[in-house]
Amino acid sequence: MTVELVKHSAADTDVLWAARVSTAGEQSLDELTKDPERSKGLINYLMRDRHGSPFEHNSMTFFVSAPLFVFREFHRHRVGWSYNEESGRYRQLEPVFYVPDEARKLVQQGRPGKYEFVEGSPEQLKLVEGAMTASYQQAYTAYLEMLDAGVAREVARAVLPVGLYSSMYATCNARSLMHFLGLRTRHELAKTPSFPQREIEMVAEAMEAQWAELMPLTHAAFNKNGRVAP
Repeated sequence: MTVELVKHSAADTDVLWAARVSTAGEQSLDELTKDPERSKGLINYLMRDRHGSPFEHNSMTFFVSAPLFVFREFHRHRVGWSYNEESGRYRQLEPVFYVPDEARKLVQQGRPGKYEFVEGSPEQLKLVEGAMTASYQQAYTAYLEMLDAGVAREVARAVLPVGLYSSMYATCNARSLMHFLGLRTRHELAKTPSFPQREIEMVAEAMEAQWAELMPLTHAAFNKNGRVAP
């Protein structure tokens, strides 16, 4: 997975001036020149008592490259997110496909709603690699044959599987990102456990690491209060 922060306007001070306008009016902009560390208690209070709107006055744009099945889950997050994705209607898609490595747990155990993943055997990993590779090669060959025959890209792309990589820009604010992280990461500090698919969790972890550098006090308050979006 590729996750790059390409543009941002996001800092802990954004939370503070947005929150203090309720009592200080335009003087709340003085927060821009002050050390946010002195007001980390306010950030924690806002997070704890779920006063969420001050966490919306910021913006982060990420470039994400991941398999299509990751994007299909990602796009379920609609509030506070904007997306623009690579289009198979307008360009020829590249033959980049997802094949899990040995770090990806392959076997699901337990009933729906209460299950876990465990390591697969070497034989299962070899089967997955072989089956996926053969399927991808066959599908992409058929895709090229149709393009060479003059079939429109938007028709030919139908043979390509969800393991194909795509790319997009995803823009969000800290509040919408926290909601995403609460659902798409599995974390020991989470008040409500989540069981995300590993591939989207990898994207979420990379986003979180980059956000934490921009807004360390907000990130710390998020963790302190059970990783629940305010």
